[in-house]
Amino acid sequence: MPDDAAAARAAAEEESAFSHPAVDPDSTAAYGDHPDQVIDFYAPRGERVPAEAVPLVVVLHGGAWRAPYDRRHITPFADFLARRGFAVANVEYRRGAALPAQGGTGPVAGRWPDTFDDIAAALDALPALVREALPQADRRRTVITGHSAGGHLALWAAARHLLPKDAPWRTDAPAALRGVIALAPIADFKVAEELAVCGGAAGQLLGGDAKFAERLPYADPVLLLPTGIATALVQGRADTTVPQAVAESYADAAAKSGEVVGLTLLEDVGHFPLIDPAADACAVVAEEIAQLAW
Repeated sequence: MPDDAAAARAAAEEESAFSHPAVDPDSTAAYGDHPDQVIDFYAPRGERVPAEAVPLVVVLHGGAWRAPYDRRHITPFADFLARRGFAVANVEYRRGAALPAQGGTGPVAGRWPDTFDDIAAALDALPALVREALPQADRRRTVITGHSAGGHLALWAAARHLLPKDAPWRTDAPAALRGVIALAPIADFKVAEELAVCGGAAGQLLGGDAKFAERLPYADPVLLLPTGIATALVQGRADTTVPQAVAESYADAAAKSGEVVGLTLLEDVGHFPLIDPAADACAVVAEEIAQLAW
């Protein structure tokens, strides 16, 4: 597809995904003292809700770890999952400062170590918070999903037991998860930087060139394999924001580590249809989650 046509389609997909009104949660709980350290909860609803306990889906939003993109933009997706019978936890976390990145034109991506502190703290606090907020959730059927930068965080959260021994977020054992569904994830930081994904967001997250190599083993999912946790990636072939080469690199690395990671490539799909309730791709994502959760 010519560049102009590809750009026009990407813009239309983004406009559609962001056209839905935000959906307020059924409840919200804090996992820390900062205003961004909160989790929104959506109870399962609709005709598909079974009588027994339902799977829990933990949602981690994207937005290149940058301040302007908070959890509100993914609430229609969270509601989409709740209407399909899942209990949903939509996690907020600290992102980059509102000030422009050095030498850049937009807000800096992420905070080190705050962004990682928050994801670890949220996942650690989640079981107790879910017992209170979503008593119908079966925590033994927990699936983490995340989009774009949130896809990175989902993969990272499932690999904390593989972090370097001096990492403050390391756990002694794998997380009790049914699996991970990462949507167009920034899953390989070196490849992402080579492709200038999101304006070099991965490099900014790690603190720039001076800290990139040093912090990479603590942050890059492609270096934290095999996880031993069922993992699948969903990726649009027409994605110009996070190209499929990033997901393919992660899947290849997983295979080399002896782990099979599913990779679903969707034709004529870009970055945002994966979380757009109006798009067919979003239904594919829900089915991928259901296959792991049930």
